Amino acid sequence: MSQKSPAIFIADSTGLDFLNSIATPVDIKIDWISDGEGLLLWLEQAHLVPADVLAAMRKHAKPGEFDRVAAQARDLREWFRTFVQQHRGKPLKPTDLPDLAPLTRLLAHDEMFGQLVAHKHGKAAALEFQIERRWRTPESLLLPIAESLARMLAEEGLSNVKACEGAACTLMFADRTRAHSRRWCSMSLCGNRAKQIAHRHRLKQSR
Repeated sequence: MSQKSPAIFIADSTGLDFLNSIATPVDIKIDWISDGEGLLLWLEQAHLVPADVLAAMRKHAKPGEFDRVAAQARDLREWFRTFVQQHRGKPLKPTDLPDLAPLTRLLAHDEMFGQLVAHKHGKAAALEFQIERRWRTPESLLLPIAESLARMLAEEGLSNVKACEGAACTLMFADRTRAHSRRWCSMSLCGNRAKQIAHRHRLKQSR
């Protein structure tokens, strides 16, 4: 059954938010892409696929197609999680490229093209150049995910990727603070919980 509650987007990186689409933010593990409908909802919340594209695919997809794509997305997620866990906190090197072969193969299926469109916000120039994508099959829904992973690796790397220090939390994030001192996925989640535990511990010791 799809997890209908809003997904978590706290990583400051769409690629890491994809890894966080399965998580234990409190006590229970949640998989937001456990089936095809869950994948569509996550893509919509992540703003990776236009709403009209998702609506058209829902209308024309055959039974089970989205579930199969969701299974591929979960496989991609677990493969990439292993790569991130092995390399996070360190700069990536050209010698790491062979380990990224599954992502490279997926990116090769992308069908992107440029086109001129009219400005929608009343800017001085009448036209602008946009990059679009052809959505030929349900499998093409994996392509914006692959692009987000590749952009994260190329533009940010894994040097500042951290795992939340919450005892049961499995979320990861990009630490973009000036001193690289971020410890928690969110102060409203694990940060406050850690403060409460520390406070109770101090009270216990004082007694």
